Amino acid sequence: MLSPALPLLLFALTTATDALVTRNSPITLPVVKRLQLTGESTIVDIERSRLDALRGRGLLRRQSASGEADVAATNEGVNYVTTVGIGSPPIDYTLIIDTGSSNTFVGAEQKYIPTASSVNTGERVSVSYGSGKFTGFEYEDTVQLSGLTIQRQGVAAATLAIGFGSGVDGILGIGPTDLTIGTLSPNALGEIPTVTDNAYSQGLISEKSVGISFQPTTSESATNGELTFGGADSSKYTGELSFVPITTTAPANTYVGIDQSITYGSSGLTILTETAGIIDTGSTLLYLATDALDRYLNAVGASSEVDPAAGLYTISAANFANLESLYFNIGSLNTVIGGNEDTIYLVVADNQENTGSGLDFINGMVWLERFYVLYDSEKNQVGFATTSYTDATSN
Repeated sequence: MLSPALPLLLFALTTATDALVTRNSPITLPVVKRLQLTGESTIVDIERSRLDALRGRGLLRRQSASGEADVAATNEGVNYVTTVGIGSPPIDYTLIIDTGSSNTFVGAEQKYIPTASSVNTGERVSVSYGSGKFTGFEYEDTVQLSGLTIQRQGVAAATLAIGFGSGVDGILGIGPTDLTIGTLSPNALGEIPTVTDNAYSQGLISEKSVGISFQPTTSESATNGELTFGGADSSKYTGELSFVPITTTAPANTYVGIDQSITYGSSGLTILTETAGIIDTGSTLLYLATDALDRYLNAVGASSEVDPAAGLYTISAANFANLESLYFNIGSLNTVIGGNEDTIYLVVADNQENTGSGLDFINGMVWLERFYVLYDSEKNQVGFATTSYTDATSN
C-alpha cells in the first residue's frame, strides 16, 4: 500500500551487485526509481491517459505523434529508469523502462548526439504514449547495457518530445517487437528489433528474455531494482518460476498480457473472474475493471469517491484494522498482496471499463515490487515467482 509520505519522496535504486559478464551469460542492468509530482495532475490522471493509449491496440499504431498530448507536458508519477550508453564512444542517457512499448528513443531532455557508430536510416519515427509523445528520426547505433554491447540497435533521435519530465532522456522499450509496427515512415510496416531481440540474435545472451526485479522502498536511496537480459536472476526470487502463455485475448495479447483472477480475504470473495490484462512497468498502480473495483471497495469499506488531491481511494482507520489480502491467481501460481494498517490510500484504481474489454487489469509497479517477472519473448510466455518482498507493507 502507498505510504502517506509517498508524494514527498524521490526514490533511487541500483543493483546490489555488478554481475560478471561473459558471452551468453545473463546481463544485469541497474535501474533507478524516480517520483515526480510537481504539477496539478495526479498519478491516476497521467496513467489514465496511458491506459487509453494502451487500450487502442498498440501505442504506436493508434495515434500519430502529431496529435495533441493528452495531459500537460510534465510526466508526473513513478518511473523506473536506467542508464544506457549509446554511440562510440558511448554517451549515457537516462531512459524509462517500459514493457508497454518497444521503441527505444532519446532526446526528451538530453538530445541524441551522433557519434562514429551512428547511422541515420532515413526513416522518420513517431510514438504517442497517451501521457507523452515524441517524433524524430530513426538511427542504428551501438548500445551498451551494463557490460552488454549491442550493435546496430534501433534508436530514435527525438526532435520533439513532450510529457516526460525533467531528468528523463527517453524510453527503453522492452515489450513485444510488433508494437514498433506503424511507428516508422515511410516504411510503416517495418519492425524495429528491441534490445532483447538484438542481444539474442547477436549471440550475446542465450535466451530471448528479460527478468524484472523491483523492490519496495521508503528510502531516498536504496538498492532495489534490476533488469536481467538473457534469463532469470534466481537470487531475486524464492521457489520456482511458474510460467503462463501470453493471453490470446485482444488487446492484452499485444503487450505482456496474461490471464488472471483475483479474490479477496479468507472468504475467497471473487473480485475479478479469470480474464485478460497486462503486466506493465510503465504503470504505478493496480488497475481493475470498474465492476471489479466496485466489489473490492465494497468489501474493504473504502470511499466511493477518490481523494481529489491524490486521485486515490481512501479507507478509514477502523476499516484498515480489518483489511485483508488480495489474492492473485495466475496459472498454477496463487500469490497475495497484504494490507497495512498505517496506509491511508489504496493502490487500486479504476480502468474505466467493465470486465470484458480485453484489458481488465493492469498489474503495475505496486504489484511488480512484490513479485519477480520473466518475460520470455521467444516462447511467448511469462514466468512469475514470489520474492522476499511479497509480504512487504511499503511502496
